[in-house]
Amino acid sequence: MNQPRHDREKVGKAILDAAFRIHTQLGPGLLESAYEACLVYELEKLGFKVDRQLPVSLIYGEVKLDTAFRIDVMVEDLVIIEVKTVESLAPVHEAQLLTYMRLSGVSLGYILNFYVSRMKDGIKRMIL
Repeated sequence: MNQPRHDREKVGKAILDAAFRIHTQLGPGLLESAYEACLVYELEKLGFKVDRQLPVSLIYGEVKLDTAFRIDVMVEDLVIIEVKTVESLAPVHEAQLLTYMRLSGVSLGYILNFYVSRMKDGIKRMIL
């Protein structure tokens, strides 16, 4: 997971470009799963390795939880994307992404909220 920074940033730029294309074409108002599927399609079309609804296990003490959480989208094992369609992002959304990043060892993540009139207002970039 220790990829050069430019690789991570290249992936991040591609993610944002895809989000803008999707939002321009579809607009707000669909289910999260629709935007997620479109995002996966766009990124795979560009040749990126993309995992959707990636289960992540967690060991707590002597207990192993096989699926402690699911990452909406993971790109190239470098970037986590949480797809939202909410009126406004809440602190819990940021906390969720930061926890996913910390537990999976990924240092770059995005919350993409498609329930906005302008996509630039629906992007939250987070770095660990």
